[in-house]
Amino acid sequence: MQVELEPDSSMSDNVSLLDQLIGREVVIDLVSQYVHLGKLVGWDHKYLVLEQADVHDLRDTSTTRELYVLESRRFGIRSNRDVVFVKLTEVVSISALEDVLP
Repeated sequence: MQVELEPDSSMSDNVSLLDQLIGREVVIDLVSQYVHLGKLVGWDHKYLVLEQADVHDLRDTSTTRELYVLESRRFGIRSNRDVVFVKLTEVVSISALEDVLP
């Protein structure tokens, strides 16, 4: 599935920053007890779009966020969604999965 979203022109300073992550596997930490991992394929002024994503509720496990992300880097993302739209207002941080330090 190809998703194309138009960035908001008022966010022009951020365009190049997020565009650098397009097509790469990313980790998105959220305000809630969720962490999202997947391939960033698009974004607009409201959403980040991930494909082949793992939406992980940390309340369902005894592992920490850091350990879960590290295991995903080592062993690969365990996808449980084809496409996910992540609200930007919920995002605490986003980084390339390859930038996660072992």
